[in-house]
Amino acid sequence: MCRLLSLFVTVLATLLVVVGGVNGSPHQSSGLAQRTAVRPGIRNGHWVTTWASMPQLCEPANLPPAPFNESGRVFFDSTIRQTLHMSIGGDQIRIRISNSFGTTDLPVTAVTIALPEGGENGGAGTSIIQTKTLETLTFSGSENFTIPNGALAVSDPVNFRIEPESILTVSIYLADGQETNFITAHPGSRTTSFFSSGDHVSDRNLTDPSTQSAAHWYFVSAVETWAHRSSRTFAIVGDSITDGRGSETDKNNRWPDLLLSNMQENHYTGKIGVTNLAAGGNRILNDGLGPNVLSRIDRDVFSQSGVKYAMLFEGVNDIGTADTTEEAQSAVEIRMIAAYKQIVSRIHSFGIPVFGATITPFMAPNSTIQPYSDPTREVTRSRVNEWIRESGVFDAVVDFDKILRDPKKPERLNPEYDSGDFLHPSVAGYQALADAFPLHLFHEFEDGVSSFT
Repeated sequence: MCRLLSLFVTVLATLLVVVGGVNGSPHQSSGLAQRTAVRPGIRNGHWVTTWASMPQLCEPANLPPAPFNESGRVFFDSTIRQTLHMSIGGDQIRIRISNSFGTTDLPVTAVTIALPEGGENGGAGTSIIQTKTLETLTFSGSENFTIPNGALAVSDPVNFRIEPESILTVSIYLADGQETNFITAHPGSRTTSFFSSGDHVSDRNLTDPSTQSAAHWYFVSAVETWAHRSSRTFAIVGDSITDGRGSETDKNNRWPDLLLSNMQENHYTGKIGVTNLAAGGNRILNDGLGPNVLSRIDRDVFSQSGVKYAMLFEGVNDIGTADTTEEAQSAVEIRMIAAYKQIVSRIHSFGIPVFGATITPFMAPNSTIQPYSDPTREVTRSRVNEWIRESGVFDAVVDFDKILRDPKKPERLNPEYDSGDFLHPSVAGYQALADAFPLHLFHEFEDGVSSFT
């Protein structure tokens, strides 16, 4: 009798789930999605991050435009469509959605992925998708889910082919929005995103009259692909120079993008993903636009799936925002060097090699043109660079200063590589950085490093 009762309860529960799934809205049902579990396409493979951005608190100026930004709430009944530049390819993927800086829950109603259609540069910055490639994502088996403040969610794996250096479109629908104006974003996307009122995650294009756009990313923090064990990822920690200030919107010509293209032409490095974990204004010692490097290493490097190599290209904002007195500059120099040692030691704990980059020039004819420009700050930059080159703390040093500086005035950027502000490189400068990166380092440090440092 007990067994019959148990069987009746099981059948009844199954019917209720099925009926609920049929009668309810496909995005509002709280039941589990009816999808066959995806099996690993590669035996003994592992997840590797193929794209990532550094999550940060979205400052007020970079919140979405009205009507997607109200007092105390953003993205009410809104679809967000964003395009992301993959590094390595694969046949199975999953994505991460972050609520790291949200002060309230982030209730997500639906998420889809697709390949873009048309547009220049492989579809970057276009709102049109190839509907035949559309896939609805689930998170722990459910299409709708809630991410607590400070947390992130990883989607269930889906069979979906991405090619190296291709573009992936991610569409997110928030029926209730997020009830805060403190949200997680990456303002320096250099990529156009689109917002539209209503649920349009499955639409070919966002044609609603409410549709607007902005060059920011919201909530999506990583894409991972299931890859062979020999595939790994390279985590680059940096500031606005790595984030691509001075590059072109929707063209993916930041220096890490251009390095990726070089890596894809090499048999050995073609299986290494590149993740850009940089943000404009970022500093090693103090928070700025985003958390300081010392506080974000765990989240931005160690948490990347399949990470095997790391690089640190930071410090210009620490020098440039410190007072110009000799005492202040001496203090920041001492603290920066101590921080570099801490960062390398912590990353070495995981057996990951760390490549260091020298700080590039920022001197200008006067400080009105470039606020960082000051002789005392230049002395600090030179001293820190000398330490980076000679200390032996980094496993290898890439001398970006030497690549970008003016041979006649080494305290300044080469005019051929200057975007115009005497600080950020142009696309030509970014190409020079990419071309200067020694690809042999990936083979040289294939076996990692000792953690005893």
